[in-house]
Amino acid sequence: MLRSRQKKINEKMHSEFGNLKTDSFDFEYIESYFRKKNHFEAFQTLTDKTCNDMDFQELFMFIDRTNSKVGQQYLYNKLRNIPAHSTENIKNERLLDEFTNDTNFRVSVQSQLNKLNDRDVYYIATLFQDEILKPPKWYFIVRLLSLASVLSFIMTFFTPIFFFVILGLSIINIVIHFWNKKNLNNYFSSIPKLSKLNGVAQELFKNDILKEINPNLKKSTSILNKVNSRMSIFNLDAGLQSDQQMFFWLIMELVKIVFLLEPLFLFGTLKRIDTKRTEIEDVFQFVGEIDAIVSIASLRKGLNNYCIPKIIDKQKKLFAQDVYHPLIENCVKNNLKVNEKSILLTGSNMSGKTSFIRTIAINVITGLTINTCFAVHFSMPRMCVFSAIRIRDDLMNDRSYYFEEVMTIKEMIDKSKNKNLNLFLLDEIFKGTNTIDRISAGKAVLSALNEENNIVFVSTHDIELADLLKNEYDLYHFSEIVDQITIDFDYKLKEGKLKNRNAIRILQINDYPESIIKEAIEISEKLDKMTLAKESQCEHAE
Repeated sequence: MLRSRQKKINEKMHSEFGNLKTDSFDFEYIESYFRKKNHFEAFQTLTDKTCNDMDFQELFMFIDRTNSKVGQQYLYNKLRNIPAHSTENIKNERLLDEFTNDTNFRVSVQSQLNKLNDRDVYYIATLFQDEILKPPKWYFIVRLLSLASVLSFIMTFFTPIFFFVILGLSIINIVIHFWNKKNLNNYFSSIPKLSKLNGVAQELFKNDILKEINPNLKKSTSILNKVNSRMSIFNLDAGLQSDQQMFFWLIMELVKIVFLLEPLFLFGTLKRIDTKRTEIEDVFQFVGEIDAIVSIASLRKGLNNYCIPKIIDKQKKLFAQDVYHPLIENCVKNNLKVNEKSILLTGSNMSGKTSFIRTIAINVITGLTINTCFAVHFSMPRMCVFSAIRIRDDLMNDRSYYFEEVMTIKEMIDKSKNKNLNLFLLDEIFKGTNTIDRISAGKAVLSALNEENNIVFVSTHDIELADLLKNEYDLYHFSEIVDQITIDFDYKLKEGKLKNRNAIRILQINDYPESIIKEAIEISEKLDKMTLAKESQCEHAE
């Protein structure tokens, strides 16, 4: 029966490799390891603001093909942290090839990882990230009562009257036992799973190629094996409550009450665990890294096109061939070359400007974190990523849209002065203010952000802004085709600024009153003449 069940699991793993997960995603638990982890070694930790701008949760659900909850938490953390070096990604490519080409090896690894796929596994990280519960000051009474119960039990074989002593002690012990239940429940999900995690790690470590991830892991697993003896009571109790008959559970519960086994084992185990945080995290990261690599291999298997990025050294250059957004079905692919200038995009709403900005950002993030880009070719320097795309009024703090935008871009300006290369992403800069201020302030800010080796991607409707920045920014645009009754977008990136203006024509085909259309055209023509006159005056002045 067990062998038949395992065979079905293996067949499922084989058939689902390369496909999206059908599981539900509980991001409160998925993110918990990331939220509590120290990221001081990372080149950059992506902010919540940037992740929100990139639809990061949807991106994670697309990328995540992990088999365990440990791997899921680890992969989320991996995607949120750009590493300082590429050595780890390069080292993992060999293992990625093994998982892709050797089906039996991969399925055997997945079978081990799948043992850590139930919800309680999310709590393992709390054992090395959270403060461990300490025993109360009166805890010595628990030891004394337990010892008295043991001695009284022994003495009943010689003097039956001690049976009544045990009953008296049990009345006190039952109060302490149920007081401790709350403490026990806090760890009943995590401690049994720690034992299972250690067992899975030991099985995976038997494979020579997996040992390369952490050659010193055996030291950590051996230390945790010594803790396992104290953890056994949690494993036994969990099994009894779920699988054994109520009678045996009741006998077990009585024994634990009489001798106060639960508080003794709980605080004894917690004391040991508190001194083994490093070893627990070593084992957690070993299993998580393996599962993350399996997930990346599955992701690549399911893609029609992907590439391993080329990381260039501290240059203001970015090259993308047939790059696409992984979350957009049948996404139109585009080419782009950034060479010592930043990029300014013009185009109407829905033409693809913002989606393209996100496309570049997502490829930078996945390229630097999981060594995978959604393109035929993608090369870039190692960069920090900052964005100002989704900005909303903060009514709780009495902040307007414009003030929120000002504060977000101020943070970008501060970051632009650091020694790192930065990628700045902006959508419709300062659209919360009037035209003159928007253009003048936007030009000054975008010139400042473009300094050093920073790369800026910005979209705008302001053609004047494109003219002011043409020496610092390469101009590209997206356009649409408007005929008598329809509007079609090709989503192809084109060089130069947008020259066609179709806003009034779109009003017309949507049956706006003819009087409105006529007046709009007349005003547009007057404004065009004024603009041409100003440009002519500037040319004569020069």
